[in-house]
Amino acid sequence: MGAAEVISFEEVRARKQWDALRGQLHTRFDQWLDALETQLQEPAPSLAQVTETVWNLRQALTGSLTEAIVEQAHLGEHTRQQSRCPQCDRLLNARTPVRRTVETLVGVVQLERPYFYCLACRVGFYPLDKVLGLSPGRRQLDVQKAAAKLVTEVPYDEAQTLFGDLTGVCVGSERMHTFTNHVAEGLTVLDVMPSRDEIERRIAEVAAGRWRRPVLVLGIDGAYVPTRPESARGRRPGQGRHRAKRALWRGQWRDAKGFRFYLMDGDRIVHVLSWHQVQNEAQLGEALKEIKKAGVIPEEQVRLCVICDGAEWIWKHVQALFPRARQVLDYYHCAQYLHRVAKAHYGASMQALEWVEATMTRLYLGKVGLVLRGLKRMQAQSDEAAKAIANCWAYLDAHRGRTAYQKLRRGGYPLGSGGIESSNKFICHVRLKRSGAWWYEANSNHMLALRCAKYNGTFDQVFARH
Repeated sequence: MGAAEVISFEEVRARKQWDALRGQLHTRFDQWLDALETQLQEPAPSLAQVTETVWNLRQALTGSLTEAIVEQAHLGEHTRQQSRCPQCDRLLNARTPVRRTVETLVGVVQLERPYFYCLACRVGFYPLDKVLGLSPGRRQLDVQKAAAKLVTEVPYDEAQTLFGDLTGVCVGSERMHTFTNHVAEGLTVLDVMPSRDEIERRIAEVAAGRWRRPVLVLGIDGAYVPTRPESARGRRPGQGRHRAKRALWRGQWRDAKGFRFYLMDGDRIVHVLSWHQVQNEAQLGEALKEIKKAGVIPEEQVRLCVICDGAEWIWKHVQALFPRARQVLDYYHCAQYLHRVAKAHYGASMQALEWVEATMTRLYLGKVGLVLRGLKRMQAQSDEAAKAIANCWAYLDAHRGRTAYQKLRRGGYPLGSGGIESSNKFICHVRLKRSGAWWYEANSNHMLALRCAKYNGTFDQVFARH
């Protein structure tokens, strides 16, 4: 005879629990089918009618099934009779269960939870809420997360409409605004940055099959965003019997300074890390220091390159934090200076275009010395031309060590700051530069932090913190 199979008591109990759950789920599904039968009155409905009916009833089914699963999975918590006070550890008896309704993306879920109250500490609590990880309000974390993700892409009013159409859950624009600011409050660059392991994984993917280390670029730049003063808060005339008046505050365009780390992979770039905020240069420098101190950038595995325009404060931070990085002056920013010289000296003529093209070619070949000597030899015909020539010469002379463009091209380094410019666009401009949008500074920084988390791949990480 063969050996008898041994089945543990735990397996038997689990099997019975699962069978009981299946029975409950079948019962609730039958109830949903009865509702579906009531809704589908026509004997031969069209596909559109069937899908519309099922869509309208879907959350009644998924919410009911979720409710049954939670009840069966936490049967012990539902029937708990005693619990200890979290403050004084006194043993307490359960009071009358309290019903609670919560909203999730799969539908409304109703819970019966035993309630405990400690007279000595004057503290009441629901152990089931803690076991399930419920959020304080009616709408749970999955709803808040989906709403916050949507409003990072579209305006709040539009997000309200889309969210209701796509999920069947009604969340007002004001509530979405509250969710977003609550989640993003206090976020720093350390909260939205990827881990070192994740960055190393991206570096390894780019480095695969190559004989030299990949180029990791740090770009630093700013983007102007529309802001409004704090004095604009509060209700304005225009409600009730008052006629609407023009806003008494004046908007201001503020510089959202930011930086972006990205990898060069042939003709494309691989995003690594971005951080943009309405901030001053000192605050941006502190954010870079935090990145450096956290050690998430494996400088020994890459060839680090910093590319920026000629702003002195940028290079000051770069030199202090990344002294061994290759420094590159944005080639196309140089072109702006040269075009100013050509316009002031030659006017709108073919000679101006030819001079710019020839000078840019010399720069492209790394011959900045020839360009500087050519500028020195130019005989200005006006004060405007003399000023433009002097400014261009001073600019190129101050950064001549960052203009070895021919050598940089051979090394696979970028010559332009397109990487950070595109980051300004898809993180700052796309969401903040909307028609009629004027942001309070705190709200704009909350939105920028969440958009950085989205593109850094750390949006879930931010909500785990929340």
